[in-house]
Amino acid sequence: MRRRGKPLITENSQSFTFTRRAMVIGGLQASVAALLAGRVSWLAIAENDRYKLMSEENRFQMVLVPPRRGWIVDRNGQPIAINRSDYRVDLIPDQIQNAEQVIRELTTILQLPPEEVERIRKELDQAAGYQPVPVAENLPFDKYAAVTVRQPELPGVAPLRGFSRFYPEGAAVGHLVGYVGAANKEEYEAAGKDPLLITPGFKIGKEGLEKTMESRMRGTPGAKRLEVTAGGKLVRELASLPDKSGGSLPLTIDAGLQAYAARRLGNESGSCIVLDCHTGEILCMASMPCYDPNTFSDGISHNEWNMLSKDERHPLINKSLNALYPPGSTFKPMVAMALLQAGVDPDEIVNCPGGYQLGNRFYRCLGRHGGMNLHRAIAKSCNTYFYAMGRRVGIEAIADMGRKLSFGQKFDLPVVSQSFGTMPDTAWKMRRYKQEWSQSDTLNASIGQGYVIVNPLQLAVMAGRVASGRDIQPRLVKGQYPAPSMLPFPKEHFEAVRGGMWEVVNGNGTAGRSRLELPGIEMGGKTGTAQVRRITGSQRGQSGEWKYRDHGLFVCFAPTANPRYAASVVIEHGMGGSKAAAPVAKDVLTYLFDKNKAMAALTALEGGWGGDIKTRMDRQAAAWLAAQGRPTAPDGGA
Repeated sequence: MRRRGKPLITENSQSFTFTRRAMVIGGLQASVAALLAGRVSWLAIAENDRYKLMSEENRFQMVLVPPRRGWIVDRNGQPIAINRSDYRVDLIPDQIQNAEQVIRELTTILQLPPEEVERIRKELDQAAGYQPVPVAENLPFDKYAAVTVRQPELPGVAPLRGFSRFYPEGAAVGHLVGYVGAANKEEYEAAGKDPLLITPGFKIGKEGLEKTMESRMRGTPGAKRLEVTAGGKLVRELASLPDKSGGSLPLTIDAGLQAYAARRLGNESGSCIVLDCHTGEILCMASMPCYDPNTFSDGISHNEWNMLSKDERHPLINKSLNALYPPGSTFKPMVAMALLQAGVDPDEIVNCPGGYQLGNRFYRCLGRHGGMNLHRAIAKSCNTYFYAMGRRVGIEAIADMGRKLSFGQKFDLPVVSQSFGTMPDTAWKMRRYKQEWSQSDTLNASIGQGYVIVNPLQLAVMAGRVASGRDIQPRLVKGQYPAPSMLPFPKEHFEAVRGGMWEVVNGNGTAGRSRLELPGIEMGGKTGTAQVRRITGSQRGQSGEWKYRDHGLFVCFAPTANPRYAASVVIEHGMGGSKAAAPVAKDVLTYLFDKNKAMAALTALEGGWGGDIKTRMDRQAAAWLAAQGRPTAPDGGA
């Protein structure tokens, strides 16, 4: 019986409804199954290579092996920068379970200073999981062994044996070769985020030849293929590709001469450069005081950096290339060449009454020399002669010769930077100051003062060109270079100037006390005193603080009979070339002809100074740190 107002539900209608719902659900299930099957097929077939690679990357890791840098050697093959075995400890962020506990344990084992602990924490927070964080480098074996023994208790700690840069001559070659260090963020990004640059133990050139010759010395990295667990623990090493060392860099430098010159400069602030007059090869380019590149490569403390940066003798500046000085009377051989080229008779006499009158101003000389010709003017360093003759020929003739003999030149050398100074003329002053050149400017320039500033390398090249008559170009890296051409000046001009320079040292000149004590070998030279500030009367160059005293300069060549070597020595605030610079040049040139004699003289001097240069520098550094309330050695040790 059917109820009133409701449809009648029969067995057939119920069966039909169930069948329709089952078909819809079944269709949906079939679609999902087909979709899943398709997806599985896609992953298993089309994406097989991709996921297989991802799986293998989870199982296997490729680790770069830093290449060993090429050696830097001197002209005789003696090492200047080498690699030596060292021990280090790194942290692998992904594998560390309790970072603070691990850091505390390593601090105790390795005796890490507080600033290093802070650095480790900071780098650990910023590092990617795969990027190792360096803890300590150049560890002694006992500390390395102590970490290795406890490695199972310190997950994430990776003790490694590798190579570090070592400079046998230390501070003697600091400014020359520079140093290496870990790449910073800017260097990493500039290299296209090369993973080699963040590999533990890998360092790049930061200064000097290490930086400019980086591509030659870097080498090619090796690699290791490791099998690891899901937790990152090493299972086994599957394969390895050895690294390829960088190429060696042979220099023109004589390492023994370089070390000797650095020691001979002693406590002075200055530069000593020696080059071959025939080829232009630089045999020595010492700048003191200097930092120890071994310390810089390992990383220095803030205290040591402050000590170096605040030192009034500026040990961070390469004085051979980047310091500029008025050349003083060392400029006069070049001016003499300009006078001869302009037609001045070398036998013409100029009377020296003690100075030169220009208008209402009297330009003083170093003495009352009487009648002076070119030869005697060079020997006695008579300002009056050069005032008079310089005014006669004019600044253009002087500037033109100066540029031909090196001044104002920037040389083609593999160095980070060089300051090339000023060889002024009328056009230069107009460009720089919007002023006309004056007669007083010419007088000042004629004796190497006024606007003239040069670097020590330019002085050495000038001496070499005058000594040889060749247009030598300074060289630092050994190689095949064209022979230097002869300068386009008469032979008689060079002989006249060299004769005056011979008189300076071997006759009645300004550097007679520095003549070489070697049978049959004589040195020609020219002293110079460069005024730092205007001091009048008898106090000139001698009163006041060290930094206000006059510079002492000397240029020279030897042997005078057949010049082979030329040199320049600059002693900052040395109060005179004959007093401070010429004796250094004498000993350094003696070393080239008689090493035993030169070493005996140096040993006697160092006995008076109180020890060799390294011992004195360490003592000074310790005193500085003690004054800052840190009675520790520069390397942070006890």
